[in-house]
Amino acid sequence: MSIKTISASKDFILLKDRITDFSEQVKKLSNIDFNQCYHCQSCSGGCPFSHIMDYLPNRVIRLIQFGQKEKALKCSSIWICVGCDTCAIQCPNAVDISSVMKALCRIAIEEGYLSEPDIYDFHKEVLNSINRYGRTHKLEIMMRYKLRKRDWFGDMGVGTKMLLKRKLEFFPSRVDNMEEIKQLFEENRI
Repeated sequence: MSIKTISASKDFILLKDRITDFSEQVKKLSNIDFNQCYHCQSCSGGCPFSHIMDYLPNRVIRLIQFGQKEKALKCSSIWICVGCDTCAIQCPNAVDISSVMKALCRIAIEEGYLSEPDIYDFHKEVLNSINRYGRTHKLEIMMRYKLRKRDWFGDMGVGTKMLLKRKLEFFPSRVDNMEEIKQLFEENRI
């Protein structure tokens, strides 16, 4: 029987790299006790996007628990999470992982860790639309995003089908009380 040597890889957690106050920072921002997670992987099994994540949701929690700030903030999983809460529904301890992911995104933005700039740009366009109209105007969101990426015709066929099926409105509609929307944006400014 031969002894195999283990080399360092992205899957190994080196405790010497631990940032001790990181987990407290995430806990305070998310208001979630993620230490209730005992890594049963129910969240990962239920997540509709786990197959494209670099770290499964429970592994992101583990990175936080071990103070692996850089790995947690640089992973694409935090940007891929759509906040559908399937993970929290699946979790036997009701750990709200999507809130933890949102907190990680916020920290990543504040500290300059943008591993998925396209997703971040798309999120900004959605929020800008809500800020302008009180709701999303999908056609404008797509157009602004396409302009920013300089990808004019990448998915034009899908856009045309959506227009023909009346899934995209040419003109935006606005909510009646825009003052409330503006106030929400002021209160939650990042």
